[in-house]
Amino acid sequence: MNLQRIKYQDLEQIPHININKEFKDSFSGSAPAPFIGRFGYPKVNIGILSPQFSGDMTPFDSPRHWSNTKVAVSDVASLRYSLVNSRLQWDIKKPQGRFLEICQEAGMAKTAVEVEVTLKQKPQLHLEPEREISPFGPQAEVQQARLTANTPVETAVEKVVADTDLKAADALQILYQKGLEENALSKILSVGTIGLKQNRKLVPTRWSITATDDTLGKQLLAEIKDFSVGEYQAYFGGGWGNYYLLLFFPEVWSYELFETYLEKDANPWSKQGYKYSTDYEDYAGRKNYAEETAGGYYGCRLPVLEKMQELKRQHACLALRFITPEYNIPLGVWVCREAARRSLQEKPLSFGSEELMLSYAKECIQRKFGFEAGLLFKESKLLKNKKEQKKLSDF
Repeated sequence: MNLQRIKYQDLEQIPHININKEFKDSFSGSAPAPFIGRFGYPKVNIGILSPQFSGDMTPFDSPRHWSNTKVAVSDVASLRYSLVNSRLQWDIKKPQGRFLEICQEAGMAKTAVEVEVTLKQKPQLHLEPEREISPFGPQAEVQQARLTANTPVETAVEKVVADTDLKAADALQILYQKGLEENALSKILSVGTIGLKQNRKLVPTRWSITATDDTLGKQLLAEIKDFSVGEYQAYFGGGWGNYYLLLFFPEVWSYELFETYLEKDANPWSKQGYKYSTDYEDYAGRKNYAEETAGGYYGCRLPVLEKMQELKRQHACLALRFITPEYNIPLGVWVCREAARRSLQEKPLSFGSEELMLSYAKECIQRKFGFEAGLLFKESKLLKNKKEQKKLSDF
């Protein structure tokens, strides 16, 4: 069995989909989300995503809903590709403008905003390889756009938006504790409506997703480092063709993620063997971006930290993500976050030693996927450092 280490960008590919629906150049509808592009930064495309009709938009833009109702990969993709991106080029340094205000309303809204849009031409589908963001459908430049109803906003959101002396990280933490899902938080961050007054600016959607997961994770980590160490535990579960085996060790915090792409013969990028990506942090944390596993690193780390907070224990965590051919359309980082959460909702297995837990892990992955997890263990910095690092009890 061969393994090849890669960066996630090496697997970016354009999904194969067919959209036969006719899209209009003028419509009224409900817009559940803004979208801030990243290409050409600081001059980027800003837009609102909407199907060309009105109604309850929860099924179109809520990872929590997709997880709770167990929506399939193809069904999520079908919903997302029906969203038209009505967009306009914008300089992020430009603080005001009518269309910007509409995008900000869409980012802050409790429910989808009601809009009337006229586009310069019929929307065209231009698929681009993306693994961080949830996909969307055709795009076109806006000629005119206006809100047709008042936009309801959560009271907590109104408060943090009005507080121009509150840092963005603190605003995100307040809203997270109020129960807003990460998808809502990243939208609020992306449209530049939180943070210190002089620092507020648009943030590309792709960046805001990872920034939200990272910020919330760091805040949880500061609390978890005060906990006593736990015990050997293993969690396994997942969804949407993404499965996580999460191994907790009775050690101070460290975290390592391996993402392994299974069924090499079924995937055009895996003809030379299984491919994997990995990133690691020790107790001191990361000083740079997780280049190999990218947003998936932070998307998995957040649920891991949430579980440790629930247990009131800290651990070293070795996270193994296995991506099967069922996951045939990239749906965004939310899949990592929610699949990891599903794993951590399962009843854990406890072990009396590291050897017993690693033996179970090898048997579990071999039985479920026919893959030799021991190959990943040999590459693990976390396991290597555990063996080499001296503890107070050793003296």
